[in-house]
Amino acid sequence: MSDEQSRKTAGAVQRSRFDFARRDLDYARSEDLAQLPTAGLILLVERLRGRLGDMLDLIDETTHD
Repeated sequence: MSDEQSRKTAGAVQRSRFDFARRDLDYARSEDLAQLPTAGLILLVERLRGRLGDMLDLIDETTHD
């Protein structure tokens, strides 16, 4: 795979990661958190926590290259 193809593939993967994070955030914003059962709220917070960590990793990847 050429350097250009690698960058395009990496860019597509990074874009997908960003899109997943955006969807999770949009979902969390649309939920009535007061109505979620405790287990659902915990799962939502854990999902967002994981996405935040992934977004910080993505920022590191794109700013240190």
